[in-house]
Amino acid sequence: MLTRTWKKVRGIIDRFLEYDPNPPVVIEDGGRTIIISDGLPPEANAMALAMYSRSPKSFLIHLREVLKKGWQRFMGQFYVGYGHKSIGDCGSTTICIENVSMLGAKAVQDNSLYNGQEASTRYLDMKKQRVLNPLGTAEGVTIQERWMSLYSFVLDGLIPHLTEKYPALPSEDPKIYEKAIKAKAFDIARAFLPAGCTTYVGWHTNLRQAWDHVKEMSFHPLPEVREVTAMILSGLREKYPNSFNFKSYANQDAYFEKCAKLTYVDNPFSVGFSYTHTIDGEKLRHHDLLQSRPAKTELPDRYNHFGQISFKFLLDFGSFRDLQRHRSCTQSMPLLSTWHGFHEWYLDSLPDHMRNVVTKTLQLQEAEIGNISNENIRQYYVAMGYNVACELTAGLPSAIYIAELRSTQAVHPTLRVVAQQMGRSLQEIIPGIALHCDMSLDEWSTVRGKHDIVKKDK
Repeated sequence: MLTRTWKKVRGIIDRFLEYDPNPPVVIEDGGRTIIISDGLPPEANAMALAMYSRSPKSFLIHLREVLKKGWQRFMGQFYVGYGHKSIGDCGSTTICIENVSMLGAKAVQDNSLYNGQEASTRYLDMKKQRVLNPLGTAEGVTIQERWMSLYSFVLDGLIPHLTEKYPALPSEDPKIYEKAIKAKAFDIARAFLPAGCTTYVGWHTNLRQAWDHVKEMSFHPLPEVREVTAMILSGLREKYPNSFNFKSYANQDAYFEKCAKLTYVDNPFSVGFSYTHTIDGEKLRHHDLLQSRPAKTELPDRYNHFGQISFKFLLDFGSFRDLQRHRSCTQSMPLLSTWHGFHEWYLDSLPDHMRNVVTKTLQLQEAEIGNISNENIRQYYVAMGYNVACELTAGLPSAIYIAELRSTQAVHPTLRVVAQQMGRSLQEIIPGIALHCDMSLDEWSTVRGKHDIVKKDK
C-alpha cells in the first residue's frame, strides 16, 4: 500500500520541485512502517511532519497533500502566525558564515543547540587570513600586523626546531610525519593569532533554533556580530520567506537588549582550578552502573537528576574555543583580555631565541592594547594565547564525557590539563567511579598527521 503511495508522491515531487530528491527508504514489516526521508525542502518537511498531530495517516500521504497544496501558506499561518514553534523544529538548514572574526564565530556557537564546524587553527596555516580592525585606526593596524608577523615568525621557526627535536623514525610515513610536525607547530603558533583574525564557521540548525538564536544575536554588543546577523536573517528570509517573518515586540526587544549586556563575563577568582557540586553522593553510592561502565560508553542522561558540578579555571582562549563547542553543559562567554596573563605552555614550547623575541613583543602589544578603552572592541586585538576566566556547569554524564574525551593525547595540551583536573574532581566527588581519563603526560606522536581529510587516489 505505502509503496504504491510513494510512487504517486514521487510523481508529484518531480513536478513541484526544481530538483530530484533522494527517495525515502520505506521498510514495512509486521504492520509497522519505517520511513527515512531527507530529500525535501525544510519547510515542506516541517509541514508534512506537523500533519501527524492532526491526522493519523502515513507521512507519505501527508507528503502528497503538502506537495499538492504547497507549504508556503501553511508555514506562514501556523508556524509564524500562530506561534507553533515545534513545527520549525522539523525543518533544518545549513548556514555558512565566512570571513568573520574568531569572536564572530564564537557568537554563532554560543548556543547550547549549536551543531557545526569551524576552520581549525590546529591544522591550518592562517597567515593569509584577513584580520579585522574595528577601530579603523593606524594604531589598530599596527597591533594586528605585529601579531600576524609574530605568528609567521613563530610558525616558520618551529618547523625546523620540531623536526630536530622529534626526528622521524625509519618506519614512519614521511607525509604523515610532515603533517604531524606542522600540526604541532600550529598548536603552538595559534596562540599569537589575534581574535580579530577571520575564520570560517558552519552552522546546521533547524528553522526554529535559527530564528531564536538570530533574534538573540541581533542585540549582541559587537557591531560585527549584529551586521553578520542581519546578513544571515536576510538570507533566511530570501530562502524561506514564509518562516522568518515574525513580528517584533518592543518589550521583548528591550529585554533582549538588557540580556546582551551580560554577553561577556569576567569572573575574578583565584588562579587555579576549583569546583563546587550538588551531587547526591548517598543516592549514587548504590548505583553499580557507575562502577561498571566500560570505556567509550556514555552515562545515561537520567544521571543528570543527581545534581550538577560547576568548574572554574583559567584557560587560554584558543583552547576555550574547543571546549565551548560542548553542548551538553552550560558555559559563560568569558571576556578576552590580557589581565589573566599569557598561558605559559606556549612560551615553554618555544626555543630560547624565539621566546626572547616573543616576550618582548608581548610586552609591547599589552601596552598598546591597554590604550583601547572599549573592553568589547579590545578583544579583537588580544591574541588567543591569553587566558580567560572560564566557568562550566554540567550534569554527571556531561562532566564525565568531557573529562574523558578531552584528556586524550590528541587534544591540545592546555585543554588536556583542565580535563584531567575535571577527572580528578569526579573521583573525589564519587569515590570508586569508573573513569576512563588519560592521565598520562603529553607524548610526541605522529597520530595527528593522520587526522586529515584527503582525496583518495583512484
